[in-house]
Amino acid sequence: MNTPSNLQNDVFLRALQCQPVPYTPVWMMRQAGRYLPEYRATRARAGSFLQLCQTPELACEVTLQPLARFPLDAAILFSDILTIPHAMGLGLQFETGEGPVIQRPVRNAADVSKLGVPDPHQELRYVMDAVSLIRRELHGRVPLIGFAGSPWTVATYCVEGGSSRDFARIKGMMYDDPASLHGLLHILTQATIQYLNAQIEAGVQAVMVFDTWGSVLTPACYREFSLQYMEQIVAGTKRQAEGRTVPRILFTKGAGPLLAEMAKLDCEALGVDWMTDLAQARQWVGDRKALQGNLDPCVLYAQPGRIREEVARVLASFGHGHGHVFNLGHGIHPAIPPEHAAAMIQAVHELSPQYHSL
Repeated sequence: MNTPSNLQNDVFLRALQCQPVPYTPVWMMRQAGRYLPEYRATRARAGSFLQLCQTPELACEVTLQPLARFPLDAAILFSDILTIPHAMGLGLQFETGEGPVIQRPVRNAADVSKLGVPDPHQELRYVMDAVSLIRRELHGRVPLIGFAGSPWTVATYCVEGGSSRDFARIKGMMYDDPASLHGLLHILTQATIQYLNAQIEAGVQAVMVFDTWGSVLTPACYREFSLQYMEQIVAGTKRQAEGRTVPRILFTKGAGPLLAEMAKLDCEALGVDWMTDLAQARQWVGDRKALQGNLDPCVLYAQPGRIREEVARVLASFGHGHGHVFNLGHGIHPAIPPEHAAAMIQAVHELSPQYHSL
C-alpha cells in the first residue's frame, strides 16, 4: 500500500512534467554501482549480483549509498532489467566477465508457448519489498524511480541467451518467424505492465523503460517490434498514486530522429543519449515532453574543471525553460572516480538556475 507522500524535494517530478523549477534536477543511470567502493563491499557481502538484487535489505542499502555521498534529486531502485525472464523460469545467471546468461533461451513458437506472465506479488515479491523498504528509509528526501527493460531489449537476452554483438538469433526470428517473436513480446509487455504497476503500488514515484537495444533495428522494425510495445506499456501503467502524477520516462539508446515518433506516445519524458544534441532533440520533440540527459559518460574520466565545461555545454544545448532532467547519456562507468561524479552534480546545481525563471 502507498504511504502519504511528503516529499522534501520534488524538483525531479515537477521537471518531468515540464512544470516550473528553480534549477535542473540531476540523477545518474547506474548511480548505485561499481564505481562506488561501498557498493563493491556490499556486493561482495551479498555473494552474487543476483543475490544482491533478491535481498531487499541489501538492495535498499545500495540504492541509498549514492544519496549519502551526493545531493542527487532522485533515487533509483537497485534491480536489473532481467528480473522478469528470471521470474519466468528461464534460468538467469550472471557470469563474471561475461554478463547475464539465460540458461533456457526462447528460440521458437514451442518455447514461447511455455511462457506465462509472472505474478509480480509472488515471483517478484523481493522487488516490491525492496521498494517499500527504500521508501521508508528515504523519509521523503527525494523521489524513488522504478524501472523495467523494454520488451524488445529484454527479448534480445531471452532469445540470444545473453549479451550479443550482432543480434543474429533474434533478428533471424524477427525476419523468419515474426509471429513467434510477437508472441514473446506480447507476453513480456503484459508482464512489464503488471511489474511496473506493482512497483507503483509499492511506492515508486516515477517509472522508466530502458530500451537499450532498440537502435539495432531498422526504423520500420523499430516501430513494429519495439515502439508499439512501449506504447502499450505507457497506456497500461498507472497514472496517479499518492495524489500525484507518476511520470513515465522512455529511453531508447541511439534513438536520434526516432525521438520525434517517440514523442507521440503518451509518456511524460524521453531519455536522450549523448549522440544527439539536446537542442536538436528539443526541435524534434517540441514542448510535448520533458527531456532527460545527456552528458557523455566518458566526460567523467576528465578533471573536474573540464567536467564543469561539458555540463555547461549540455545545459546550454537544452537552453532556457523547464522540462530538463540532467543525466548521463547512459550508465556511469565502473572506473569513474566518485569525486568526478560529485563535480558533475555540483556543476548542474550551480550552473542551471540561470536557465529557469520562476
